[in-house]
Amino acid sequence: MAKNCLKEIRESALLSKAELARKAGISPITVDRIEKGYPCRMETQRKILEALGYQPKDKVRVFGE
Repeated sequence: MAKNCLKEIRESALLSKAELARKAGISPITVDRIEKGYPCRMETQRKILEALGYQPKDKVRVFGE
């Protein structure tokens, strides 16, 4: 499973999994799975980046390679 920085970024923004999920329009279970390194769809990545205030070009910073 790929390493990503989603948990660290979410926590530094003082957001719970539920808050990020609500802002991104996805389920908290999805946030949990992504933080554990499971893959997700590009659309889901886009929603999370948007909810965190990042641009699509910041994808590697949040989700890794």
